[in-house]
Amino acid sequence: MRLPALPRPRSLAGQLFAVQAVLIALVVAGYALFTYVSDRHQAEDSAARQATAVARSIADSPSVRAAIRTADPTALLEPYALQVTRDANVDFVTIMNPSGIRWTHPDRKQIGKPFLGNIGAAQRGRTFTETYTGTLGASVRAVTPIRDDGRIVGLVSAGIKVETISARLQDQVTALLGVAGGTLLLGAVGTYVVNARLRRHTHGMNAGELSRMHDYHQAALHAVREGLLMLDGQYRVALINDGGRELLAVGPEEDVVGRSVAGLGLPAPLTGALLSSEPRVDEVHLTASRVLVVNTSPVSGGERRGTVVTLRDVTELQSLMGELDSERGFTQALRSQAHEAANRLHTVVSLIELGRAEEAVEFATAELELAQALTDQVVAAVSEPVLAALLLGKTAQANERGVELVVSPDSRLDDGLLPPELSTRDLVTILGNLIDNAVDAAQGTVGARVTVTAYASAAELVLRVSDTGPGVDPAHTDLVFQRGFSTKPAGPGGRGLGLALVRQAVNRHEGTLTVVESGEDGEGGAVFEVRLPLHTAQGGGR
Repeated sequence: MRLPALPRPRSLAGQLFAVQAVLIALVVAGYALFTYVSDRHQAEDSAARQATAVARSIADSPSVRAAIRTADPTALLEPYALQVTRDANVDFVTIMNPSGIRWTHPDRKQIGKPFLGNIGAAQRGRTFTETYTGTLGASVRAVTPIRDDGRIVGLVSAGIKVETISARLQDQVTALLGVAGGTLLLGAVGTYVVNARLRRHTHGMNAGELSRMHDYHQAALHAVREGLLMLDGQYRVALINDGGRELLAVGPEEDVVGRSVAGLGLPAPLTGALLSSEPRVDEVHLTASRVLVVNTSPVSGGERRGTVVTLRDVTELQSLMGELDSERGFTQALRSQAHEAANRLHTVVSLIELGRAEEAVEFATAELELAQALTDQVVAAVSEPVLAALLLGKTAQANERGVELVVSPDSRLDDGLLPPELSTRDLVTILGNLIDNAVDAAQGTVGARVTVTAYASAAELVLRVSDTGPGVDPAHTDLVFQRGFSTKPAGPGGRGLGLALVRQAVNRHEGTLTVVESGEDGEGGAVFEVRLPLHTAQGGGR
């Protein structure tokens, strides 16, 4: 039996619309009520001021004082009072003697009767207003004395009925309700439009779903080890995860959100890639200590909104690839040497079969002495086992490519001299890439040769590699160390990374890397020299 589906909670936009609609209705209703009460009070005040003005103008009229002096004041004052009532837009005008006996009244039956209301203040010479229920009903009235030569000779009262005031107010209330209704409608439409836009931005999710999405978002950012960087439309950092901070060497305490990419102190090629409006796919970039694969993808929705950047650390992978390339070179060299050894062995066997044993022994001994001399030369100059093995392997590789690799007599690097802080992997990266670059440059030239010099003093380690190639254009002295720069066509695996890795390793150990156009024996070529300080490492490690 299928249970009925529970109703989905109202979206955040829907909840906000309901709340805003209620708030607008309450504000409009409250404003309407306040305005009604305020307008009613103002209407009553206005009626009181109008009645006071009418009463005082009658009291100041000479014709009224003259009529009071006559034997029958009513005969003259009654028509006058009715005329003023019509002209002044009041509901009644009552003129009475000082004791309150009416001389005039809209209802002639009330003439001669006592005035209903308070007249004590007027009898004492003061004008006042009040709301009182008399013969015509509740009214707002004013009472003022009539003076003649300083004596109070009568009283006059002018008033406006409360129902008349209410009728006047009714028109204002109708207009007010119209304005309130229009305001409510306009507010509802505006709220609907705003919340429709909000609904599109939140994809119709409610507050709980948005909260869960935020939690998942934060968990994913901290869990992903790859670097993630989000830039806004002005190429400012909008978001960076833990992996991104680590790969870009940005400390967790450093607030980079809101800062421009150009102000993060990154290498110029990497900054250029991040500032590019075009997407980048699997581009390799170097920082001070890492090799990064960078991918960028613009975020657009009708207009540029920003860029999503992913970073992968391939430092170890690049190192392993370099070692793999070296192993492949060693393998090819060994295969070639095996082929040559087989040829020499066949020669020795053939000489023996021909009965020339002495010549066979002489030929075999010469080959062994040559190989041993090369090994002795390298080991005597560089007894550091890893570097010695590297030089022997590179010698075989260079020989396979028609280039003679020579270890300079000035070389002297004893085993155990280098401090443990100077890793052999970095030394292999530096020397191996410099030799590969030199062999590439010297290959195909007359008398192709590469000379390696390695020695250490108490203060520094010096590695120098020179070749007989075409040399380095002085205009390219700084460019040769940038990733991707090469004067040769790109191969299957790309070029221009070896020297960049050398510079990265040298900078990591606070060394110097220079290149000059000064080959050996005046034959042209280039000399790359690396100097790595040893005193700091030795002082801290021993």
